[in-house]
Amino acid sequence: MQESFDQQSVDLLNTEKTKKRRNKIIAISVIAGLFLLTLFFVNKISPKRYDVTLQPKTGIFQTVKKIIFKEETVLEGQSDDRINILLLGMGGAGHDGPYLTDTNIILSIKPSTNEVAMISIPRDLGVTIDKNVRKINFAYAYGEAVQPGNGGNYSRQIFSETFGISIPYFVRVDFRAFKDLIDQVGGITIDVPRTFTDTAFPGPNFGYRTIHFNSGPETMNGERALDFARSRHGNNGEGSDFARSQRQQLMLAALRDKMLSIGTYGNPRLVQQILGSLSEHISTNLNLAQLMYLGNLAKEVSVSKNLTLDNAPGGFLVSTTGDTGAFLLFPRTGDYNDIKMAVRDVFLSAIASSTPLADIPPITTPTTSIKIANLRIEIQNGTWRAGLAARYKERLTEKGYNIITVGNSLKKPIDKTAIYVLNSSSPLEVAKALSIELKAPLLTIIPDWLMGSYNNPDTSEDESGMKFNQDAQVLVILGNDTP
Repeated sequence: MQESFDQQSVDLLNTEKTKKRRNKIIAISVIAGLFLLTLFFVNKISPKRYDVTLQPKTGIFQTVKKIIFKEETVLEGQSDDRINILLLGMGGAGHDGPYLTDTNIILSIKPSTNEVAMISIPRDLGVTIDKNVRKINFAYAYGEAVQPGNGGNYSRQIFSETFGISIPYFVRVDFRAFKDLIDQVGGITIDVPRTFTDTAFPGPNFGYRTIHFNSGPETMNGERALDFARSRHGNNGEGSDFARSQRQQLMLAALRDKMLSIGTYGNPRLVQQILGSLSEHISTNLNLAQLMYLGNLAKEVSVSKNLTLDNAPGGFLVSTTGDTGAFLLFPRTGDYNDIKMAVRDVFLSAIASSTPLADIPPITTPTTSIKIANLRIEIQNGTWRAGLAARYKERLTEKGYNIITVGNSLKKPIDKTAIYVLNSSSPLEVAKALSIELKAPLLTIIPDWLMGSYNNPDTSEDESGMKFNQDAQVLVILGNDTP
């Protein structure tokens, strides 16, 4: 049975960068699913729990009785100012690996400051499940197989043990909920950041099909939007878990914007249609009072912070191969101590950015209390001026910055200096201070020619491979505007 669960090829929503959107919009979009759940309970009061066959296990009378007589009316963690909810997304019935949760997000809420943090966990993270090393997205499937209806609670246990925090609640959704929802609101418009093609997207009869997206605004129906969010093997820098999480957050933000623009919450008929879809494809252990609390909190959220665990250069994770040949991710340091600390301190640490991942403009005043030596920097010379990178290494080193390597840029000449954030674990406060020092913008979208797959067809040399040091957290490319 376990062998069949290891055939993994599904995906859902997660998180990323939406340009020119304020933090409040991004944060609220993150918990839009919970807000919709609140509407579901308030309007219908018939949440349904599902076992491994996705069939209802309890009726309305048992549900109402549970809501009325349930003593717990507040959220666990409220008194500690940290409420943790596990958000799980899976394919569901009719998909390959229907109970493998390919979206795994720990949603943390800090009521005192109206902050929300999203901690995105890759599906391939290796953890211990029943004394064996498995991918973390197997937890829900295993819990359902052992005890139907217990997948969400078993997942909570595994995530809690792995990351060292209490996670009392879960929300599980499948693809159909989001596909139907997007179709019911007439589609959503997403500004696709860059063109990409995925030739290995899951297709009918366990085969593959090709999907393609052009950069720029596109209005998508439910199926097209899910293709955009689920793609895992795109070219042009779109083949990573991190890139997928970025697209998924774009989808969430676009969905929330569309629902607000058409007045969804004030349209009873549309709400009922939405509820009908959601009721078939969502499971949670949150009760009515807790969902109402979350719905009210959604209106007050002011700041969101994001922490993505990935295997990018300098990230928290590294890739390896398990005993069965499966691709797995494990902590770069060999244990989970650093990751546990980052998760615990997500509202305090510079690892969690209060800016949604987008192009970050230089700030106007430096932060004097930060430890600038904590940022690993590579400098590349994007001009024909010999020795420029070495001179700037000396200049920045004197100021306390940690320059781990210098070199020449693959592409020359570069008109303007730019600073690229290479992974989500970069101390952004230090990076912002660096942008002030160099009077250069801080960017999180890496150009095509810096991707490992890039190979200039106009040259005879093979230029594919790493274009920067894998240990660097920030890459500075000096341009012709460099003094």
